[in-house]
Amino acid sequence: MNAQGLPQGIFPATFEGSYLGDRARLAPTARLECKVCWHVYDPAEGCETWQIPAGTPFTALPDHWRCPVCDGARDQFMVLDGGASGVSAVTAAPTPEEAHLDRLLAEVPQKLESTFREIHAGKMKGVPFVNGALSVKALGFRAFEGRGIGVLVTPWFMNIILLPGLQDDWAGLPTGTRELVDFPSGTYEFLSATRPETGPYKSCSLFSPMFDFTSMLQAVETAQAVIPALFDPANREEGARTGEIRRKAEDRARAEAAAEEEAREEAQTSAAPRATDGLPPMSQTPATFSRRSLILGPDGTPKAPATRPEGTS
Repeated sequence: MNAQGLPQGIFPATFEGSYLGDRARLAPTARLECKVCWHVYDPAEGCETWQIPAGTPFTALPDHWRCPVCDGARDQFMVLDGGASGVSAVTAAPTPEEAHLDRLLAEVPQKLESTFREIHAGKMKGVPFVNGALSVKALGFRAFEGRGIGVLVTPWFMNIILLPGLQDDWAGLPTGTRELVDFPSGTYEFLSATRPETGPYKSCSLFSPMFDFTSMLQAVETAQAVIPALFDPANREEGARTGEIRRKAEDRARAEAAAEEEAREEAQTSAAPRATDGLPPMSQTPATFSRRSLILGPDGTPKAPATRPEGTS
């Protein structure tokens, strides 16, 4: 139990004389004053007595912290000011839409990671088109016009993930329902999906399979480049050309599959050993048509994927 008779790490929601008791509304820079001795806690300075580093908000003070002057409890502190000229000590209460989005951004990326790690360890274990050098990671999630958006990397795909806003009713959408979404860099096609662990979401496939990547670091760096490029209007190309790119990718994949089959037959006939024998076709040299080039230029310079080939969602 802490000094207020609550479990460790839990503090009262109210500070006497403060802001109607909503701790979540206290600005990180807000200064608070002890009503007993008038000592001021300033986040910009921290607390030398308790070895609290500068930059620590009042709400982030450790459980054992008390007034360094009179030993008063923290719930005896009152709001003084915002800590800087023109800064409010109390932030406006979030709208229902903002609260919904905050919850999604805080919870769903972790749920996506947990869900797809289980899939990786279970259903996808030993599947030939899984890149064993990669793992599962959700990156770059942020707000976008009332929705959430980020990138999910797995050993078998990299997708842009779109999370529903408060007014979006995606629960009843059939899996695979298409939606064209406009971004500053262009228009992208998303497919609906849902899982019990995460709820509904939509995905735009960037890479599938993932043999363009030789390490998780390389995949993460590419994923981190996606969202900034997505919102860069300099990358915009008018029109949604996802169908065109998909057809090109499928035609090339069929041509490569035929070439690989011919090469295997020739190798078997000649009985000459090859370095790639015994490996699944997708683990050999990646296609010349690289989906990474939709995001990063040939020289590795980040650019937005103005078009999208279809992949696993």
